[in-house]
Amino acid sequence: MRLDSSSNVNMDTGVFLLALIACVARPAEALDNGLALKPTMGWLHWERFMCNVDCDKDPDNCISERLYMQMADVMVKEGWKDAGYEYICIDDCWPSRQRDAKGRLQAHPKRFPGGIKKLADYIHSKGLKLGIYADVGKNTCAGYPGSLGYYETDAQTFADWGVDLLKFDGCFMEWKLLGEGYVNMSKALNKTGANILYSCEWPLYEWPFRQPNYTAIRETCNHWRNYADVFDSWNSVKSILQWTASHQDIIVPAAGPGGWNDPDMLDIGNFGLSHVQEESQMALWAIMAAPLLMSNDLRDICPRSKELLQNSHIIAINQDPLGKQGYRTATEDHFEVWERPLSQNRLAIAVMNKMEIGGRREFFIRETPSWKICSPQCNVTQILPQYKEMGLQTPQSDLVVSVSPSGTALLTVTPIRDFTSFHKLHQNDLTVHHKRIIL
Repeated sequence: MRLDSSSNVNMDTGVFLLALIACVARPAEALDNGLALKPTMGWLHWERFMCNVDCDKDPDNCISERLYMQMADVMVKEGWKDAGYEYICIDDCWPSRQRDAKGRLQAHPKRFPGGIKKLADYIHSKGLKLGIYADVGKNTCAGYPGSLGYYETDAQTFADWGVDLLKFDGCFMEWKLLGEGYVNMSKALNKTGANILYSCEWPLYEWPFRQPNYTAIRETCNHWRNYADVFDSWNSVKSILQWTASHQDIIVPAAGPGGWNDPDMLDIGNFGLSHVQEESQMALWAIMAAPLLMSNDLRDICPRSKELLQNSHIIAINQDPLGKQGYRTATEDHFEVWERPLSQNRLAIAVMNKMEIGGRREFFIRETPSWKICSPQCNVTQILPQYKEMGLQTPQSDLVVSVSPSGTALLTVTPIRDFTSFHKLHQNDLTVHHKRIIL
């Protein structure tokens, strides 16, 4: 592989962008609720279980308190909690079709006979946290009662129930009023005094009309969806990655401790992805500092998918305390390179083989845009497709990774030198480029 002027993102620009987010770009002021200082980790029902409310015919998979209690049990028993996954999140279709006499949302009485407060108490007894779903508009996407006109009532209801996370959708709302609605719910949640993580879909619903104001979004939400729902297919995952890369100059600077871009759920452990495609989703979600919200059946998941989702080395990249989202820094010859600066002057590199035919293809790591951080030497560890200490390297090393079609090699690089000179080398360019970023 050679990176030249024909690359979509050439070497100079790649280094330039990565160094920018490493040392110059500062995210806008985050929502000041002390939450989501690292990307959220947990489980969310939607992609796998959708709006299945037929508990008579399908009691094991319908949207009911039983489903979430069973997932909580498995989260603790099977090591998910120990791996860092802590939220059990309800999506759409949980409420009754009508509010109660005081205007409050209420859980469907047959599917949630104990109510949400009882479910929250159960989840908390396991050392986990409960997430719930509502909508900024007059109805949820599935037609259940929305929160429009009830923001303070619903926020207080969720606080009284002991809810720890609110996913706030954007259906059935005039797009020009989205921002006002999301801000008002944010204020209502903070007013309760409860620690409720706030997951928004504000930019997702505004992008078709105009570029969203990410400064305002970051001040309002703990994470936010930008693009279409993920489906259980490789084409869906690819489309999310392409959209993210195409808009990275706009969205990446907004991410950081307290607020994150959310590319949607992890499909790993379901039906539509091969194992190497699962590895690609996990690797790139880690590079993107994305919330890791699985949507699968933890009661029946294949061992390889479980091992991947619980891989401590990948999770460490995702949860890195520096809190910088990575970029796509190069694309050439059906390879994509994504890089993310990590704490302690380290770097994570993901090399994805976009070919979907043939066999494994080799990629020379020295061709990655930021490989110059390896001067005079560095230590390289391969995380995927299998863990391997690749040892001491130099800028001239012929280090090669072999990447399967639609697969990804994931590595970490630890430079053995002072990183300051690298920052100074690009400081002038970085200052100019930073001025062009509009949040």
